[in-house]
Amino acid sequence: MRKIIITSFVTMDGVLQAPGGPEEDPTGGFKWGGWTAPYGDETTQQVMSSIMSKPFDLLLGRFTYDIFSAYWPYVRNHPIADKFNSIKKFVVSGKQIELPWAGSTLITGDVVKGLKELKQQNGPDLLVHGSSKLIQTLLTNGLADILHIWTFPVTTGKGKRLFREGIPAAEWKLKEIKTSGTGVILATYEPSGDIKTGSFVTAEASEAELARRKNIASL
Repeated sequence: MRKIIITSFVTMDGVLQAPGGPEEDPTGGFKWGGWTAPYGDETTQQVMSSIMSKPFDLLLGRFTYDIFSAYWPYVRNHPIADKFNSIKKFVVSGKQIELPWAGSTLITGDVVKGLKELKQQNGPDLLVHGSSKLIQTLLTNGLADILHIWTFPVTTGKGKRLFREGIPAAEWKLKEIKTSGTGVILATYEPSGDIKTGSFVTAEASEAELARRKNIASL
């Protein structure tokens, strides 16, 4: 079975919108496109090279596909461009669209069913970049196998977020973590089942605590 591997660049307040450039995604009045640009260094390059070192296909949402297909086919003599242009691209969309980038296949209709079938096929792992709406679908349906979250020392206060309202509660196991010289935290997680809860309170609840709980329940 193929794994679905998400790599997401996020701000400290969880925003993943337009990390690559000002014109990438200004929707909603987002003014800070390109917020990752000042933070690349040898560590981030090494980790990204490691992620892309094994065979893979791309799994993209329609919006990110449009960004990639308008850029990478026109880049020459670049290792990422050479890779992206030669492999298969699977594109998730809520409607029929044209896919001009060579090697692209559309997944539409019952998207969740299509994604499950894609995972069952023989082939390399599927890498997800950008694709904020697709990520919500993958997380909601338990289809993400590995989650690389790169947290940059930036806050934007607004924008599309990695974990939106409605994502199922879950526990994730930290598999690896590095810190770049520019302050980027590069963490890798795998799903680890349901959240386990507990309490640091050992004493019997006081009358004041019982009253506090009652007040909260009435809000």
